Amino acid sequence: MIAELLIGGQWRASRSGRVEEVRSPFDGCVVGTVPIAAVEDIEAAMEAAERGAATWRRTPAHERMQILHRAAELADERSAVIARTISAENGKTITEATVEASRSGDLIRLSAFEGTQLYGQTLPLDANRGTGFDKIGFTVRQPVGIVVAITPFNYPALLVLHKIAPALAAGNAVIVKPARATPLTALALAACFVDAGLPDGVLSVLTGPGGELGDLLVSDSRVRKVSFTGSTGVGARIAARAGVKKLSLELGASCPVIVMPDADIELASSAVAAGGFANAGQVCISVQRVITHPAINGDFLDALVPKVKTIRTGDPASAETSMGTIISTSEAERVERAIAAAARNGARILTGGERNGSVVEPTVVADVDPASPFSQDELFGPAVAVSTAADWESAITQANGTAFGLAAGLFTADVAGAIRAMREIDAGNIHINWTPLWRADLMPYGGLKASGIGKEGPRSAVAEMTEEKTVVLHGRPW
Repeated sequence: MIAELLIGGQWRASRSGRVEEVRSPFDGCVVGTVPIAAVEDIEAAMEAAERGAATWRRTPAHERMQILHRAAELADERSAVIARTISAENGKTITEATVEASRSGDLIRLSAFEGTQLYGQTLPLDANRGTGFDKIGFTVRQPVGIVVAITPFNYPALLVLHKIAPALAAGNAVIVKPARATPLTALALAACFVDAGLPDGVLSVLTGPGGELGDLLVSDSRVRKVSFTGSTGVGARIAARAGVKKLSLELGASCPVIVMPDADIELASSAVAAGGFANAGQVCISVQRVITHPAINGDFLDALVPKVKTIRTGDPASAETSMGTIISTSEAERVERAIAAAARNGARILTGGERNGSVVEPTVVADVDPASPFSQDELFGPAVAVSTAADWESAITQANGTAFGLAAGLFTADVAGAIRAMREIDAGNIHINWTPLWRADLMPYGGLKASGIGKEGPRSAVAEMTEEKTVVLHGRPW
């Protein structure tokens, strides 16, 4: 069965008549077939969004919230089906996919609440010289209008909802361009909003190649806000083409974890074994670099490697599989080459490194040069690089020593050192005695430096998907 595009709340075939298959990265079987959107489909979605935005912004927040709550109920009811879709098209384990799908309803409800909380503030205009009590000033917020959301493959449910749910809650129309590898999950979630009674024109989902569709979407002058999650290179391309509009860009990372001599080694090694290999390492906040003190480097590796060896690869649909596939064989080959290059440059592969199709075995690489590509570049695969640093100053310098700044973790019992690290590590999220791979959906989320601009999390996203206006009421002079 061929899925259809969603254009302004209506399901229809692409004007191009072209379709493409979505295949499992595990065994290559066809999971589904989706249309390839044409330029005419983009124009239809934009025209529908203009109409939908005008309707939706005039819908009271409590009515918007009711529709979103119904969508959340449908997401809950359909979570098992959505989980199977995630696992099939993404290659993550059914266990991980079930957890992701189960968070969908709560994320929609949280966004719905934040969309009702658009408070303004009063302005003390009489504090300004020359102004008395003859004026009242205050601020109000309103929806931006049309939001374009471009989403990645690695969390095809949550990262779609982190964009569209706050945008809808704030009263905007949304056009979604999901990752080409994982469009079926986005379409299934969009159906929850349509079936919940979202008005026509408010939501569109366009499937197909990002290179063809993305430039047209982000450069359209009718779009006021672009929210993108993906690579730093593509983010820079979007910023260059978007023109004068609001941008949220959640981009690349090479997240560090510092392990100091007073750390709980068992806790740190267990957390890194989990935080480096969830979703086969295809997480922006995955542990990529571990920076250990020389005094405990050997003990840490002795604790970490056996835990990594217990991670079981295989069929993502099996409950016994604890790590799934890379999104494609070509991406798995890239990760394999990066690991091999690190070894040629003097690092030691302690476990893993082998590839079978799109599966790369969980890998630990020791003695990694912090200046090498294996540390500097985003890997987005199931391998952890371990280096050493002799003190807090050198550890923090090494943590900050890449172009990225999304998230960091550190393990220590030294409160003073932890406070120093909080202040000096340049990362948007910092975790004390845990790894970066932790996120509550309500918290502000976003990076520094080449890791992007703007924040996600429903409260932050709603704020960024609204405009603030200042209103001054002028009375008679006293």
